[in-house]
Amino acid sequence: MTRTTPAPKRRTLARDVGAGVVLGVESVPDGLAMGLLAGVNPLAGLYAYLFGMVGAALFTSSSFMVVQATGAIALVVSDAGLATRPDPDRALFTLSMLTGAILVVAGLAQAGRLVRFVPTAVMTGFLTAVGINIVLGQLANLTGYASPYDNRIAKLIDTALHPGEWSIGSIFVGVVTIAIIVALQQTRIGGIGLVIAIVAGSALAAALDAWAGASVAFIGDLVTVPDGLPLPVLPTWDDLAFVTIPASSIALICIVQGAGVSTGLATPDGRRPNISRDIVAQGAGNLLAGVFQGMPVGGSMGSSSIVVAAGAKTRAAIFVAGACMVVVILFAADTVAFVAMPALAGLLIVIGAGAVKPARVVSVLNTGPLQTVIMAVTFVLTLLIPLQFAVLVGVGLGMVLFVVQQSNRVRVRELRLTDDGGMREVDPVAVIAPGSVTVLQPYGSLFFASAPTLERQLPAVSRTSTDAVVILRLRGVDQIGLTTIDVLRRYAAALDAAGSTLKLVVSDKDVLTQIRSSGLAGTIGPRNLYEGSEWIGAAVRRAYADAREEVAHA
Repeated sequence: MTRTTPAPKRRTLARDVGAGVVLGVESVPDGLAMGLLAGVNPLAGLYAYLFGMVGAALFTSSSFMVVQATGAIALVVSDAGLATRPDPDRALFTLSMLTGAILVVAGLAQAGRLVRFVPTAVMTGFLTAVGINIVLGQLANLTGYASPYDNRIAKLIDTALHPGEWSIGSIFVGVVTIAIIVALQQTRIGGIGLVIAIVAGSALAAALDAWAGASVAFIGDLVTVPDGLPLPVLPTWDDLAFVTIPASSIALICIVQGAGVSTGLATPDGRRPNISRDIVAQGAGNLLAGVFQGMPVGGSMGSSSIVVAAGAKTRAAIFVAGACMVVVILFAADTVAFVAMPALAGLLIVIGAGAVKPARVVSVLNTGPLQTVIMAVTFVLTLLIPLQFAVLVGVGLGMVLFVVQQSNRVRVRELRLTDDGGMREVDPVAVIAPGSVTVLQPYGSLFFASAPTLERQLPAVSRTSTDAVVILRLRGVDQIGLTTIDVLRRYAAALDAAGSTLKLVVSDKDVLTQIRSSGLAGTIGPRNLYEGSEWIGAAVRRAYADAREEVAHA
């Protein structure tokens, strides 16, 4: 009897179901842990994982992009000061919804292009500090000692100074959980290893509590775990102004980290992901998470990698994961209440340690002192100040670094034209010689910050630079700032004072309009302004021929 091969769609569905179950089961302890890290009700992390993941999956361009809470987002929530609000839970949900609204608007405005303004040095410093902050943030849950300080570095020092108040039972549970996770990470079990470790750690905590009288905290000690799905809520308008800065910071994290997830995952059809569309998808995930009492979410490379490694073939795996989480919430709520806090702390410590990438740090160190300083400053700020401000400062540093790099990329070369039609590039002369014709070609963006670099590289004009002509060829330049126009105006004036002339060859019509409207064309004289064409080199040769004739008759 001949065996028939299952249809491709059935095989695909089977793999999606298997991958979805793995992701769904793993997301339960992971979601609780993120809520714990954020300093909010752990159930807010669980609901965020469910509704944020499903809501975003409806819109993502990357089929395997999983949107859940991340360590960086959780730390921003932790530092947002929500506990000071009249209703901290509703303030959290409002934060999620405002983050979602910002992301939707940003995605529709094609904000994916902004990712290039955040350099690797900034992200490396930020994510390295986030990893350390995650570890430091779990000292209380791991040791059982609650430090009175807010800053995590201060908590570390204070905890180290009070070993007599540590809970040996809590530490033992956390260490065992960490050991199990690390051991199972090296096996084929994958993401399920996290669930096994949490179950084992919680069982150990229950045994220590029952037999040895060890005081180990459980989720059920902190919150009542409902056996149903959360009801939808509306934002509290009084909290909108308060959560604007953390919402903006979380949105920036989502844009940058989400872009990394989008571009780092292969799509089934081989098409390039649409980063801006994925930003909109993250916004939708945050809106749904906030409405259903969850914390903010963003693209998660860890969860996305789990669903891919588990064999997912389509985005259906993500919806299966959501269904799996619903089953756990509806029928295993009592089990969730017995999850031990030190076990979740152990999971978060492993996540935090994994966020520190020494190879990436070394790579930035090898790129030069400027990038190293930017990374170090971002790292220190992220450790010392609230994360919502550290994110904004990091992005500001990234933009400053971008401007500095672009301004330093301007190069001025001299073109030597030959009678046979050739054109040779050489280093420019230091000083304009009397009776000479010098053709200069600047490369790079001639925006305002690059103007001083351009001015430094132009050949000097001395008293002896008489009866000379300098031709500045602006081919390939599509924008020119007013500061650069002032540089050219000063250079033209210096040449004129020496009895020499500046000629400009411009190909871009917008730049030509700027030069005319700014009065620079009037300064150098209309006959010294040449408009380029599609024939490369024609305009500069015409200017060169005119210049030689002028010098010959001087």
